[in-house]
Amino acid sequence: MYRVVLTARAIRDLDRMDESARRQIGAKLREYAQDPISNARKLANPTIGTWRFRIGDYRVVFDIEDDTVVVLRLGHRRDIYR
Repeated sequence: MYRVVLTARAIRDLDRMDESARRQIGAKLREYAQDPISNARKLANPTIGTWRFRIGDYRVVFDIEDDTVVVLRLGHRRDIYR
């Protein structure tokens, strides 16, 4: 199982979301921590991160370092890549 760490920016993004989105993202991150690569897609332009999870209309952009998933950004799909 991988450890999940949120950056300060990711915590700020999460704080701006409504409670139901936070719960949904938290539950999926715990689930995806078992095997993150099988649930992720590699980003074509890795300027904001290397991988992403799709959780409903939200995206979680992250990197993997050893046995840790470092969450860089969280946001709605229409805004996250800007």
